[in-house]
Amino acid sequence: MAGPGHPLSRRSVLAAGAGVAAAGPLGGRRRSGGPAAAPAAVARPAALAPQQQAGQRVVFSYSGTTVPQSLLDQIRAGQAAGVIFFGGNISSLAQITSAVGLIRQANAGSPSPAPLLLMTDQEGGQIRRLPGAPVQSAKQIGASADPAGGAADAGTGAGNLLRSVGMNVNLAPVLDVYRTAGDFDDQYQRSYSTDPELVARCGGAFITAQRATGVAAAAKHFPGLGAATAAQNTDLRPVTLTQSLSQLRHLDEVPYVTALTAGADLVMVSWAIYSQLDAAHPAGLSPTVVQSELRDRFTFTGVTVTDAIGAGALSAFGTPAQNAVTAAAAGMDLILDASGDVAHGQAIVSALAAALQNGTLPGPAFTAALTRIGALRTRLF
Repeated sequence: MAGPGHPLSRRSVLAAGAGVAAAGPLGGRRRSGGPAAAPAAVARPAALAPQQQAGQRVVFSYSGTTVPQSLLDQIRAGQAAGVIFFGGNISSLAQITSAVGLIRQANAGSPSPAPLLLMTDQEGGQIRRLPGAPVQSAKQIGASADPAGGAADAGTGAGNLLRSVGMNVNLAPVLDVYRTAGDFDDQYQRSYSTDPELVARCGGAFITAQRATGVAAAAKHFPGLGAATAAQNTDLRPVTLTQSLSQLRHLDEVPYVTALTAGADLVMVSWAIYSQLDAAHPAGLSPTVVQSELRDRFTFTGVTVTDAIGAGALSAFGTPAQNAVTAAAAGMDLILDASGDVAHGQAIVSALAAALQNGTLPGPAFTAALTRIGALRTRLF
């Protein structure tokens, strides 16, 4: 979320390099080879212990370029849904490919060996974890002669690059409709345009093209951070956005209609408070936003994923573990821990398991979340 200088924040920057590889469509065949291997199964929730069920909803992170044994053990025990990679985890394409291979090997021996969700932020321009495509920023693409074509090329480039190192989820594209030059999204050129229809066309093209490489797409940050000023960074502090319901409906949310039609596999929900939807809770902690707005109004049936659960915007609402339970109760499927500390992720797993066992998180809703996550994992390579 922060810009350069915050290597473990969700929006830290990695300098560009090069390198792509051939890939195939989501859940399909590789263009450069034969059929994809038959996907391993996700264990039925009822067959897993509470700690394992909880772990299947948590995305872990780690520090440095060496995968810690504690994370490999966590994965082998069936207590992780995936891993998010940041710039500090990556020194070269060869190095991160090797690291991803170790993680995949650990998962092969787990009780739920379907592909883990191995993700990063490869938006384009300044916001890239891996050296390589997309070189152009969203704003550059939006201002080009062929925005939809440029967005499709960016989606293909991002997907091929992620697949070449073994990652299968890109936390992109950004669908925020920025308002003024230099604001939260525009300062790093992360928004395609101030025109919601143009953002919709570009976002849809990016998603369609990236999914054709076999890499899942996550649209973010629902219901939109385009109105945030440069100082309104949810990584660092609480943010309240006061745009009218009409602005939310007819500007900020417009790109999601196209994105969901294009097949966005995940939606990342913002940590801002939207006063016209729920004045008391950040969006990702709000059943009104997650259930009523995203699930009901948009009929989204895919996977919801939080932004970083340790974000400064949530500090007044509890610890990351407590907020993970609140987010799950609000309808968030995946909890993303971006702390870089495996122990923090393990604390979140324990909190979710306890909430499942004591009824704070009802079993049927917990199982429904695991079913959605499992369906996504079995479609991936």
